[in-house]
Amino acid sequence: MSDAELEAFLKRAAEGGGGAPPKEPSARARMVARRLREQDEAAARQGKRGSTEPPGWRTGPARRESGGGRTRRGGLLGVIGVLVALAVAVIAVRPSLLLDRFGGGDEGGTGSGAAGPGLPTRAQPFRGSPALSWADGAAGIVVPRAEAVGDMSGEDVASALRLTKELLVAAHLDPAVLRGERPEKAIALLDPESPGLMARVERSLRAPGREDDPLTYFTRFDPDEARVLDGGVKVRGEMTYAAGDPGSVEVHADYTFVYAVERAGGDAVDRTIVRRDMTLMLADPERWEATAGRLLPKSYHADFGNTECEVYDGYLHPYFTGADATGAPPSGAAVDPYDRSRPVGEDSDRACGRVTRT
Repeated sequence: MSDAELEAFLKRAAEGGGGAPPKEPSARARMVARRLREQDEAAARQGKRGSTEPPGWRTGPARRESGGGRTRRGGLLGVIGVLVALAVAVIAVRPSLLLDRFGGGDEGGTGSGAAGPGLPTRAQPFRGSPALSWADGAAGIVVPRAEAVGDMSGEDVASALRLTKELLVAAHLDPAVLRGERPEKAIALLDPESPGLMARVERSLRAPGREDDPLTYFTRFDPDEARVLDGGVKVRGEMTYAAGDPGSVEVHADYTFVYAVERAGGDAVDRTIVRRDMTLMLADPERWEATAGRLLPKSYHADFGNTECEVYDGYLHPYFTGADATGAPPSGAAVDPYDRSRPVGEDSDRACGRVTRT
């Protein structure tokens, strides 16, 4: 029976009417009949004619819905209970929604050196950063399986991939280079046959400036201002390869490096993010003017997050909370330095932007 048919039968039964009863009335029907009798008896005691219309199955007794404050409080508590249950369900699926508010999530964090909720400390330098779950240092540079491409053998490809990783480690992870020392190992991996390359590198290290900036090739911090914490580099990215011109293989590397840095004096910790995109070529010396075991750079692009604007002294200058900025204030659009979907260097000719987090 439908609800309407069952209610009609119960009404006739309460008024003494006929009609064939349904077979084996359900527990729900017996419950409604009992409610009707109780309502009629209560109405009779109050000198009123009892209502024979049953309350809604799902909405609760209609009389209570239009009654006093006690019932309204019960309804409010029910709504709060539903909202709490929904919140618990959402947090169970996305715990980061709660953790991010307290700096423990994988997506939270803002640019600051103060030791507050979600901010980095010496003990937890990647707290509140997406990089918390990234690989440490060189472990984040994964070399793909080498196979022959074009007229280059699998061994040639494997050599190109190995040399590319060695260059990334020497130029962007070597502790000596990070503290501003000369990047000898990295330079030794570059092919001196590349036209003008060595002259540009030497000029940038000797007299850095806007046009000759060693940060194009290497990652360096001013040791008088900041130092990278021990084990304080997280890395994520990818390396691919393809056949180049005849007698060569090209390796493309796109990696984001997150450096946990401590201000000189040890009173603040923050992070600087550097994303580097480069294409390197390994050429057959018998077919090219090239040096065996050296890489020919074809392109270099980089984006820097949390460093002073318009400073070209060859070093990165992280911003720490409470420190006076020495460079030009950010004037460009806000950007997320962890966003790897954006092309690298697309804002290089625009105003210095503000990072949304470090």
